Amino acid sequence: MRWWLVVASLWLLVALTIPDTQARNLRKDGEIRHGKRKRSGQGHGEARAGSSRPMKIRLVPGPTVPVEPGDNQGHTLFLQSYKNIQEQHSSYNVIPDPDLSLDLSGDSPVPSDPSEPVTPLTQEEIRRIIWREEEEHREEEERLRKKDEARKKRRKLRKEQEEKQRKIVEERRGKEQEALRLQVEKEEAEWRRQIEEMKRLEDERRRQEEEDRKKKEAAEREAREKARKLEEKRRRQEEILREELLALVEEEEEEHQEEADEEVWLRGDVFQMLPKEPEEPEEPEEPDLIPALIPRPPAATEDELYEVEAVEEEWEEEWEEREVVVGRNRGGLPPGCDISDVTVTCENAKLFHFPPLSIPELKSLSLEGNHISSIPAGAFNGIPNLEWINLKKNKLTSASIDAKAFKGLKMLSRLYLDGNLLEAVPSALPPSLQELKISENKLRGIGENSFQDMSSLVILELEGNLLSEGNVDPLAFTPLIQLSYLRLGRNHFRTIPQGLPASLLELYLENNLIEEISETVLNQTRSLNVVSLRHNRLDETRIAPMAWINHRTIESIDLSHNHLYLVPSYLPRSLVHLVLVGNNIERIPGYVFAHMDPGLEYLYLSYNKLDGEGIEAESFFGSYHSMVELCLDHNQLMAVPSGINEMTNVHFLRLNNNRIRGIPDESICDPNHSGDSTLVALRLENNYIDPQKVSPSAFSCVRASSSVVLKPQQSERRSPHKTKH
Repeated sequence: MRWWLVVASLWLLVALTIPDTQARNLRKDGEIRHGKRKRSGQGHGEARAGSSRPMKIRLVPGPTVPVEPGDNQGHTLFLQSYKNIQEQHSSYNVIPDPDLSLDLSGDSPVPSDPSEPVTPLTQEEIRRIIWREEEEHREEEERLRKKDEARKKRRKLRKEQEEKQRKIVEERRGKEQEALRLQVEKEEAEWRRQIEEMKRLEDERRRQEEEDRKKKEAAEREAREKARKLEEKRRRQEEILREELLALVEEEEEEHQEEADEEVWLRGDVFQMLPKEPEEPEEPEEPDLIPALIPRPPAATEDELYEVEAVEEEWEEEWEEREVVVGRNRGGLPPGCDISDVTVTCENAKLFHFPPLSIPELKSLSLEGNHISSIPAGAFNGIPNLEWINLKKNKLTSASIDAKAFKGLKMLSRLYLDGNLLEAVPSALPPSLQELKISENKLRGIGENSFQDMSSLVILELEGNLLSEGNVDPLAFTPLIQLSYLRLGRNHFRTIPQGLPASLLELYLENNLIEEISETVLNQTRSLNVVSLRHNRLDETRIAPMAWINHRTIESIDLSHNHLYLVPSYLPRSLVHLVLVGNNIERIPGYVFAHMDPGLEYLYLSYNKLDGEGIEAESFFGSYHSMVELCLDHNQLMAVPSGINEMTNVHFLRLNNNRIRGIPDESICDPNHSGDSTLVALRLENNYIDPQKVSPSAFSCVRASSSVVLKPQQSERRSPHKTKH
């Protein structure tokens, strides 16, 4: 049994080892592919030149060794079997195998024909075969070991290279991260430095503003203190002057009273004496007393009576001369009047007559707030160099002013007659007059010659009278070739008066009954700059399309408190300042400002009826880069109107007292605008905004957060108006 196990083991060993060895030899020599030997080009079955054809052999066990299938112990018993073969000197047979050929001799070919006889192998040959197989097996193991070592070396080298590359990448990445960190730190440091610099500049600015404010307050206090001291000094001087004047007046009155008492006593004494014989009058003891008037008794002759009358007239003339001398010493200044340099002020002095002044160097005279009812012809003879006369709030009428009263005033430039009872413009006013005010009178008309020879007049105010287009002559303003400033407010005009001077710059017609503006009424006023028509009865349909659209000088129009329902179209191209407060405006038409050049800058639409539907996307087109102040407060806006975020130059924006409920991020400030912040003040109080829900980025274009007014806000419960859905 042991013998058969040894033979089976050897057979399995040879059967397993020889094919592997042949396969390795075939791969090394390149002669055999897929277990078959290459045939040379010399013919089939011939060996390659210079080599012998090996004999195919097969080891088979002897007839006495049974082979059990599935015996797995043959390979493990290889060495032990080999020793047993040597010890027992046993032999086994070798038979040819068509699939296995071995070259035993190394020189002679081995027949491979199955019909050839099988030559058995000796133990030496078997050992040699086994030894060769072991050598080849060792060489193969060595080669595999070297190949494995080379593969491990290459793998190690590749790992080293990968590790090196990884280290290089990590190092580069570390350098990049370090550079990025340094850059971020540098930027943060720069940002902190800029913040610190801004804080420092802001602190310096605040400190400078505080210092300037303190200096200004100190200067104001000093100026007020100085003004107070000057006022006190002036008052003291006035008090001293008034006391001196009062003392002088009292002294004169006492002197006059003494003389009057003396006169009365003398007369009373004479009239109380009984009739007696006429005696020669006694001369007065004091030479400065007026001679006594001693009437003759009734029995005196006519000549004696005539002599007595002559004496009385002589006494009266002497008394008048003494009064004139006293008045000349005071300049003719009545009580309650003040004089300072070349100015006399008699305001509210209870004067009933024009004072007879004699001060040739006088330049200004103010008689405001008295009861003067007339101006005689020679009233200004003693003050011919007057430049300014103030006669406001007196009782003057057109009939009580002499036609030649102002004729001699060659230097008069300002005349104020406000608050009197004049029914017509005084005649024969000086040609040098530049400013004339006759407001708050009863003027019933202006004739063609009312301003004759007044070519130097620049300012004319006729407010608060009874004027209308029916009683103002179209040629009345023709002589006023330099008139620049005309006020006709608080009258009864239904249209703008005709014949306005071409030199006019500012026209004020507020508080009238104006209902329309015709196409031709302003044709001659090519220099007109300001037009005020507030508190009238205008609506947009009664303004002619060509009334002022082609004017190149009108910059300001005030149409407040009229009957407008739309922003008027065809406004002047040069318009800069538009006031529409207190109308019934419900809509701003699209492109209504598009034709203006350089563009509208100030638009006031407060206290109207604008809501979200009344403002179109193109309503402000043409004013995006010019608008500076926009007031939309006290309307019915539900949201911030579109187009406001495109206004790149707006400084003041009022949206308070509306119904706004939210402020989207891009409704006021354009995030794409890269310029400096221009918005200085933003009013949003008294809406329905929740300040906690407003994003800070919504006010990114506002210069300072303190410039945004968000409080107080209204609540829905307290709202007097409910939104209609």
